[in-house]
Amino acid sequence: MNPTSHRAVVLASGGLDSTVTAALAKQEGLELFFLTIAYGQRHGVEVERARQIAAALGVTNHLVMNLDLRAIGGSALTGPAAVPKDRADNERSQSIPATYVPGRNLIFLSIAAAHAEVVGAAFIYFGANVLDYSGYPDCRPEFIRAFESAVKEGTKAGTEGSPLQVKAPLLMLTKAEIIRQGLALHVPFHLTHSCYDPVGDRACGRCDSCVIRREGFAKAGVVDPIPYAITSGC
Repeated sequence: MNPTSHRAVVLASGGLDSTVTAALAKQEGLELFFLTIAYGQRHGVEVERARQIAAALGVTNHLVMNLDLRAIGGSALTGPAAVPKDRADNERSQSIPATYVPGRNLIFLSIAAAHAEVVGAAFIYFGANVLDYSGYPDCRPEFIRAFESAVKEGTKAGTEGSPLQVKAPLLMLTKAEIIRQGLALHVPFHLTHSCYDPVGDRACGRCDSCVIRREGFAKAGVVDPIPYAITSGC
């Protein structure tokens, strides 16, 4: 199918960033094709949240794909290693965290590119953020540019003069700025799931993702609508 500038594949994890990214793509008037990967993640509840968010945003094209990355391992999200908890900001920025999943964004974007070719989408929307997640090498602008170059050379669309564009509108925003954008777009934050190690149906409140989320809502001056296993802190 020939690419159309009115269609976009959105990598929809069920998390805060990907949901705001989807809302921004919808605001642009694009026809959205959600892609959610069930990769054996510890926090698999996010897959169901992605379904709920698709319904809330009126997205009818939603592909949920199973790809079990536990066979590769190498991450606290896909293996037995403990998820880091209660880390200060300076600790989070010192090295690549144990929650890094080897090759995840490279794999996900490649699948998104394949899906985009099939449905004729010109864009891939990706909720990467470099400021709050500085430890992840696959959330950097250099990686995104390199991927765009590779997909231009390695796809039918690219070789025929219609290369896919990867849009990461949240890349350089703080979490508070992302939340404010989401509020302006009426994002259903109550449906989003960010926690790496949930306690039942509640976010742990202590993993890096929870801490960053809670700090973001506090700085934005609004109440985070999701329940936490702990209530102290931000």
